[in-house]
Amino acid sequence: MKDQLELNPNLLNGLTESSALPHSLKEVDDDDDAPVLSSHALAALKEFLSEQQSHHSAAAEGETATAVEESKVSLVSEDWRLSQFWYSAETAKTIAEEVLKLCNGSVNSPVACIACPTLYAYLKNMDPNVPAQLLEYDKRFEQYGSDYTFYDYNHPEELPPELKHSFKIVVADPPYLSKECLEKVGETISVLIQPGESFLLLLTGEVQKERASEILGLHPCGFRPQHSSKLGNEFRLFTNYDPGTRLGGWER
Repeated sequence: MKDQLELNPNLLNGLTESSALPHSLKEVDDDDDAPVLSSHALAALKEFLSEQQSHHSAAAEGETATAVEESKVSLVSEDWRLSQFWYSAETAKTIAEEVLKLCNGSVNSPVACIACPTLYAYLKNMDPNVPAQLLEYDKRFEQYGSDYTFYDYNHPEELPPELKHSFKIVVADPPYLSKECLEKVGETISVLIQPGESFLLLLTGEVQKERASEILGLHPCGFRPQHSSKLGNEFRLFTNYDPGTRLGGWER
């Protein structure tokens, strides 16, 4: 009931049975009609107010938890017509942790995620401050605001000027397992990557192993990416840097 009177529990802080009685009742007074709370009534009132306060605290905590949950970056559903297959939680977390390690907490290490929205979502949920940009054909990801850029691999160099040569870290997952697609995504990478030290991670099928080496100069890692939807093609992770013991190391 919205109009129900709510009692402030603080009013009863330190209240005792004696102090609850009007002063005129502790000493003989002419006002015989003054209200008196029995010890049982006083105890019941205290219990009610305590329960009410606990209820309000729990409700507030629930609202906070809901707000935190709603603030997380979420994914849309896969669309197989766009060759969309999201990573498994373990794969997304493993790669996101590697990228964050490469960033080393610096805002000067922007990350470009080419056609890998799962990674973008995990990055932003694990570290909301990481500077990351998703380049993706699916315009449903416009929900990410300025972190989203429409990308069509058929036009590899059609990118906003502010993105060119701006990324220290580029992670790419070409939508198709063809030489043409890999070559064009490679052109996009060369436009995005900044001069000097940079890191490139490529997720693609095992069938692209030789091409990844020839076109981009990448080496396969021991870590094997998995997808939430089981795919017939085995996937691999390739990098342009030696991850040491991370990511299963370089395959020798």
